[in-house]
Amino acid sequence: MKMHYFSLVVGVFVCVCEAAPTGVTYSLHEKRSALPKSWVRSNRVEGDSILPVRIGLTQTNLENGYGHLMDVSHPDSPNFGKHWTAEKVHEMFAPSKETVEIVREWLVSAGIEDESIVHSDNKGWIALNIPASQAEDLFKTEYHEHVHSTSGKVRIGSDEYYVPDHVRVHVDYISPGVKLSAPLKKNKVKRTESKVVHKPGPVKMDPPENPHPWQVLPAASGLPADLQDCGRNITPTCIKALYDIPDANTTDDVNALGLYEAGDIYCQKDLDLFFAKYASNVPQDTHPLLDSIDGGHAPVEPGDGFNTGESDIDMDLSYSLIYPQTVTLYQVDDDNEALQDGGFNVFLDALDGSYCNSTAYGITGDTPGIDPVYPDPAKGGYKGALNCGTFTPTRVISVSYGVSEYDAPVNYTKRQCDEFLKLGLQGHTFIWASGDYGVASFPGDDTNSGCLGHDQKVYNPSFPTCPYVTNVGATRLYDTQTVLDPESALQADLGPGAELFASAGGFANYFPVPDYQKTAVSDYFKNHDPGLPYYTANADATNIGAGGGVYNRAGRGFPDVSANGAQLRAFNNLTDGHWYGTSLAAPIWGSIITLINEERTAAGKGPVGFINPTLYANTSVFNDIKNGSNPGCGSSGFAAVEGWDPVTGLGTPSYPKLLEVFLSLP
Repeated sequence: MKMHYFSLVVGVFVCVCEAAPTGVTYSLHEKRSALPKSWVRSNRVEGDSILPVRIGLTQTNLENGYGHLMDVSHPDSPNFGKHWTAEKVHEMFAPSKETVEIVREWLVSAGIEDESIVHSDNKGWIALNIPASQAEDLFKTEYHEHVHSTSGKVRIGSDEYYVPDHVRVHVDYISPGVKLSAPLKKNKVKRTESKVVHKPGPVKMDPPENPHPWQVLPAASGLPADLQDCGRNITPTCIKALYDIPDANTTDDVNALGLYEAGDIYCQKDLDLFFAKYASNVPQDTHPLLDSIDGGHAPVEPGDGFNTGESDIDMDLSYSLIYPQTVTLYQVDDDNEALQDGGFNVFLDALDGSYCNSTAYGITGDTPGIDPVYPDPAKGGYKGALNCGTFTPTRVISVSYGVSEYDAPVNYTKRQCDEFLKLGLQGHTFIWASGDYGVASFPGDDTNSGCLGHDQKVYNPSFPTCPYVTNVGATRLYDTQTVLDPESALQADLGPGAELFASAGGFANYFPVPDYQKTAVSDYFKNHDPGLPYYTANADATNIGAGGGVYNRAGRGFPDVSANGAQLRAFNNLTDGHWYGTSLAAPIWGSIITLINEERTAAGKGPVGFINPTLYANTSVFNDIKNGSNPGCGSSGFAAVEGWDPVTGLGTPSYPKLLEVFLSLP
């Protein structure tokens, strides 16, 4: 981009601009390294076009967020369980009065009429609608149209922009800018049916007409009949036996389990077949309460293209372990937008109204090219407004979807992560599947192999690597094993595209090791150093793969825990088969924490909230997994070893021990 105002001084662009008040110098605030996926820069915006400018104001006290969360989450804290109200959280992190005044004074001094400056109700951003020519002068930039290569949607943005030096510390992000605008109405372009796909979720094996038959193994002959073939056919009865989970008998009005679903929709007929054959404790037609987010709908009939198994499996496992407790389904996005990477963002919008337009790490609201947009202009799309603060989050939410950490910008990802911190402060537990391709993301994500680097040898962590969620890996029994045998890390050859199907794990590029995990990670490197070349990621994660390293030695390790994720028998589109993936492990853990919360409620106590500090402080409550690995990216990946490891985390749960620990806390 050709500019006329700037000179290079000590590596920083600085300008003294004609339209700026006397003595005001400007510096580069943001610069794009690359356009979002599938967006192409086009014509410059006409000067008299009105731009909806949004200035995200810097939040306060984010640097203290971790300490606040530990204060209510660490088992040694006298304030354990004293969770905050939503109002207290919002007040704690709102921009300061000084920030608002300084930004407003700058705008007025630059010629913006005071009455046209709107400060949002949640205090997180300032809005003004001004001509493009005025915005270009205000931010010392040029605005161009950007066209999406498949949908034809048009957004506007700039490659870089500048703000006064004295203002920069008070501004996180300006839109449009490096973050593109909301879509513009231009020429009508036929929308394609292609979608941006999340990881494929659970994988179903066996042709429908020939699932593995049941058989009695010699080693299992002394076990009850329904436990004699768990190595080949996992059922809820097998899972309960593996982890000593009791039969559920409680329902109340505060401990419904939340399930996130996007791009997949459950089929009631599939659930009923599963309940009849594998979970007779659950009555026919048992179904979740639907919280429809931005056009999400459910259920569908067998054979529907959106019934691919993920939702069926999540509900099969959850209901079989917690019934008569209820399930709340957060069905996110209409069918056109359901597989966009930003589905987690609109989910958080719906749970917390303050998140919709809050600002952190230079991100305000939605990010074009990542987040879906509502009302959706596509044929059949959801025509309502973006859901914002519409639903109350359940105490425990299980998510079996993920993307590569690398798919979204660092600051976008950090902003999402801080929202999980804020929800943790309020007593909510997020359980998240780690992924299914070992040290890689799924094939076709970022690269053909799902790995990073010019030679596709660098490990690609699966988000959420956020340290404020509980990340769950997967384990398995082998065919000749029983529930009395130790499990191994999930690894299997499931055919083309999933030859190295394995529990995802490794080290984040975007987040450092949190304090609660430092001892576990340090012990891992001290006692079981993997002997792989590594690098230390910088704050912006711009040096991934530096020096030939394949993983970030200083990153947050994941997963935190694990559970069985192989050979589950379940129905999809009315056919019975076997299912594999960390997608199975997450709802198992979500169910376990729900059962524990029920026990705490009965004892007059509150929810457990963010559980990681308690888990890492009580490693004796786990079955340590010491066999298996998670290969990928042309390597053997990491190995499951004694203690925490980046394959199965701390291990699988022993429910009675977990319950004892959490009931002992205030």
